[in-house]
Amino acid sequence: MLVNSVVIFRETLEALTSVLFPAPCQICDSVLTNASLLPICNGCLASLAPFKGPCCATCGRPFLSEIATDAAVPLCFACRRSTYGFDSARSYGEYNDRMSRAIGLLKYERLTRLGGWFAARLEEKIRAEPELFAADVAVPVPLHPARQRERGYNQAELIARPLARKLKLPLGAYLLVRTKPRPPRLLLSRRERWQTVRGAYEIRKGTRVDNLRVLLIDDVFTTGATLDACARALKQAGAKSVAGITVARVLSRGSAFSGRPAELSKNQTSVGSI
Repeated sequence: MLVNSVVIFRETLEALTSVLFPAPCQICDSVLTNASLLPICNGCLASLAPFKGPCCATCGRPFLSEIATDAAVPLCFACRRSTYGFDSARSYGEYNDRMSRAIGLLKYERLTRLGGWFAARLEEKIRAEPELFAADVAVPVPLHPARQRERGYNQAELIARPLARKLKLPLGAYLLVRTKPRPPRLLLSRRERWQTVRGAYEIRKGTRVDNLRVLLIDDVFTTGATLDACARALKQAGAKSVAGITVARVLSRGSAFSGRPAELSKNQTSVGSI
């Protein structure tokens, strides 16, 4: 009870401070005029819009038009080739300039309340397609131990923890481990993204996922290689199914919703996930 009171007092004080001492929006730099626990203006939050319209039944890639959904089970080119090891995946919205800045705040500045905001958006996505996301445990995509020690936290877990609470699922942050570090180069080709995660994940020794339905959570779907590698490790260890969900998805030119390439935020050096 005392801890809850302290948290409420601190959050109230922070909201009052934002009114008395206006700060700039951390995405567009306009002055914040509303009391909020997030240092982001209402306009920028509203611009972090969800995907709408037809998409690939497996990986969730948006289609350009309804014409692409003529098939009984509409699939993108990658999923027609059975590229991915996960059973299904969805993303909340496009990885564009403002989304990249918002994810950068979570990833590099540990803005944990933004993790909660993202979790609420992902919950809406999951509730809209419950048949795809039946799960027994929520698992954030892990960082390599060296990267996590350097950063001090895993941004995927900052999203997964509140999302697991909302869905009343146990959080299995301990189940998966990354055994191979990401290459030091900031920008990787599509082929390199797949190569760098191949065999990079495994189940933690002493844990079991036999017959479990896993909800796999990450911040960005770039090529799908990370979700694929994690799903294959989970299934090899006996998981019954793996459904992936991410905050954002990188879209190539010509895809529905795609605009100019996302600019890097002040603190962001590259697209976070592969």
